Amino acid sequence: MDSNEGKMPKTEAKISGARLMVELLEEYGVDIVFGYPGGAILPFYDELYKSTKIKHILVRHEQGAIHMAEGYARSTGKLGVCIATSGPGATNLVTGLTDAKLDSVPILAITGQVATNAIGTDAFQEADIYGITIPITKYNALIKSADDIARHFQEATLVALGGRPGPVLLDFPKDVQTELTSVRKVDKLKIDSRHYQKPPIGGDLDSFAAALNKAKRPLLYVGGGAINANASKEIRELAEKGNIPVTTTLMGIGAFPGTHQLSVGMLGMHGTAYANKAVLECDYILNLGARFDDRVAKPGEFAENAIRAHIDIDTAEFNKRVSVDYLLHGDLKEVLKALIPKVNKVDRPDWVGFLDTLKKNHPLEFDDSSDTIKPQGFLQKLYEKSKGKAIVSTDVGQHQMWAAQYYLFEEANRWLTSGGLGTMGYGLPAAIGAKFGNPDKTVICVSGDGSIQMNIQELATIAMYKKGVKILIFNNNFLGMVRQWQELFYEERFSESEWNYNPDFVKLGEAYSIKGLRISNKSEIDKALEFFLEDEDARILEVMIPAEEKVFPMIPAGKSQKDMIEFSDTVRAGKK
Repeated sequence: MDSNEGKMPKTEAKISGARLMVELLEEYGVDIVFGYPGGAILPFYDELYKSTKIKHILVRHEQGAIHMAEGYARSTGKLGVCIATSGPGATNLVTGLTDAKLDSVPILAITGQVATNAIGTDAFQEADIYGITIPITKYNALIKSADDIARHFQEATLVALGGRPGPVLLDFPKDVQTELTSVRKVDKLKIDSRHYQKPPIGGDLDSFAAALNKAKRPLLYVGGGAINANASKEIRELAEKGNIPVTTTLMGIGAFPGTHQLSVGMLGMHGTAYANKAVLECDYILNLGARFDDRVAKPGEFAENAIRAHIDIDTAEFNKRVSVDYLLHGDLKEVLKALIPKVNKVDRPDWVGFLDTLKKNHPLEFDDSSDTIKPQGFLQKLYEKSKGKAIVSTDVGQHQMWAAQYYLFEEANRWLTSGGLGTMGYGLPAAIGAKFGNPDKTVICVSGDGSIQMNIQELATIAMYKKGVKILIFNNNFLGMVRQWQELFYEERFSESEWNYNPDFVKLGEAYSIKGLRISNKSEIDKALEFFLEDEDARILEVMIPAEEKVFPMIPAGKSQKDMIEFSDTVRAGKK
């Protein structure tokens, strides 16, 4: 194939590849990037230095950069951009790329690479980031010529946000950054349009709607795809028109108002008892942009007495883990717009009333009788004090599940957590990225004493840019979720889950000029929350909690909703 196929005629004005990449970012509308410089990416950084449109945020670790880009993307709906140098700089992005791939987050990663004539020679700081990231990106490219930059950039950005969003990577050799080119635009791409254009609706809308209309006990099961599709309005319209209760996955939180009468909260391993019981009792379950993942659905036993239906933009998710009876393929917002007129307006008082009774009889519970601080009660008060309007990021573990259970959201894009990969170290940088994208909103990072230390160096980024991120650390001197599993399933053999040493988080914050406070008694909560939320400055609030505290309800790994353990079960067994 002619190497010039699909390119516009060259003009006389030539610029360097690095300059072109900066201009393409500016033209695309990127105004903020997160990165860390190094030798192989210096020509690009030199051009970035000259940009008056793009603000660069200097992180302390490349993993921090990509999680900041994720937090920015998920809280704004825009493309998140991060930059790293070659070798270890690029490989430090791998965890974040995998996280973004599993959670469908649109990220553009630009990595430096050794010169093209050194590729494959084991040159200093050389790593085959193109090969490494093939399984964890939607699109990646090793740019071999400055004439190819414009095409690869256009393809990458289209793919990142097109269809089911995800991460893309452009590997940018140092000599290509300095090479001159006049090819600034292309009139033909080498990838098929199906990779980035919305697909037409596929499936039988009439039979799909007819099955829903016949249902006596329908349930909407809403995933993160609903947020990516900006389909919250349509989901609420469908739920209210048909009086259909709604449960969400961990990633779908915020897609439907958490305080709505029809909401039954999150389902799955640590979902509400009433959501999981609704799955057992429904006669029709409609999956809206979720994956039937293993923390929610056990193949062969998930809603086994119900008709199962699924709407998704990604056909790879159809019948992957759970077989369904009805399918519709397409952008969720567009499919729901077409489906809603065909859905009957129905009251369903018996079904809604039954679930209201379940909520009363199987509430979220914990023992709050002592003076020690229970994280569940603390998060309830945080929700009340912040009026549920904060953007909340979390790390991974018990604190993540408690936050999902007790902090309610009325809107999408305010809940940021690592769902598919379960990445400890995600919460703090994601909160920083969200704060850069939403400077006027309160941003709270909920973490644990284990997770916070994974990327704690990014406190320097908060201090440097004076970003008022609120950092809540639940400290039980354990890897809490690991301890919970060891107590319940490994006969209390707490193998390597206890922290024999933690830093003084308050003093550590003060080292970065971030004010902090530590509390350990329930009587201190109100004043602590005033301190935490009183102004726009960054704060660290360390909350000491009992190591024995657990997350309930819980469905043991590999089990189904029928095997759910509730707090009341542990009380009866004397194991609360």
